[in-house]
Amino acid sequence: MTWTFTSDVETFAEAAEPWLLRDPVRNTVVLTVLRAVRMGLWSEGVLLGRLERDGRTVAVALQTPPHFLLLADIPTETVPELVTCLIEDERVIPGVSGSLALAEAFAARWWRPEAGRRSERLYRLSSPVLPEPAAEGALRVAEIGDLDLLVRWGEEFQVEAEGGVAADLTPLLSSRITRRELGLWEVDGRPVAFAGASCPLGGMSRIGPVYTPPPLRKKGYGTALSHAMSVRARAEGADEVLLFTDLSNPTSNSIYQAIGYRPVDDYATVTFG
Repeated sequence: MTWTFTSDVETFAEAAEPWLLRDPVRNTVVLTVLRAVRMGLWSEGVLLGRLERDGRTVAVALQTPPHFLLLADIPTETVPELVTCLIEDERVIPGVSGSLALAEAFAARWWRPEAGRRSERLYRLSSPVLPEPAAEGALRVAEIGDLDLLVRWGEEFQVEAEGGVAADLTPLLSSRITRRELGLWEVDGRPVAFAGASCPLGGMSRIGPVYTPPPLRKKGYGTALSHAMSVRARAEGADEVLLFTDLSNPTSNSIYQAIGYRPVDDYATVTFG
């Protein structure tokens, strides 16, 4: 039993996706990134890792450089072998992201020291959806004419949330506009916030990012937009609506709980020095 890595996206997806769909909640990020890879949004240097036992997939990890390695909801005991295989293959891993226990297990064995960490919490929407919060304005689904604004806001979000912009967001956001995954909150015809909601996959949709420019904050726009996108995701077939919050921001955590989100598990993104 050993990890194998491939660049053959469809062969990998055929073997890995059914395993990931056993728990689309805890595998939400890997599932949505794998879908993007299959659509051609990432191709250069993509790392697709799978562990097989008795002909069956039992663990999955993937990386779309320059982004971090993503760990699915894999058994903790599979992490040491994963680290060993990546080191032997001389893979460049700038960081790792996954559930807190898995990210820490990986970081403890990786050959480079931990240089930073972002702590997050995964939430799922309770049922039924709570009443809409009061805020001026209304939801509008983003169109291709909104692309320049969304790229600018997306870059601002990345700088604020992650400390930098890893890549040009134009292809990703253009694709999400085409799939009608992005929404704008408008007041008197003027966009004041934006949010995404992934198309349902295995009955799961994830809200994010959610961004309001600093001068427009504390008016309830982000909360109202998050609620509206959550309701829309449910209406479009999502049984599970999810989102991640930054644990260093108690305000956002309380806001999402106020509109009906409940904690699932803690996650971490660890940067290596």
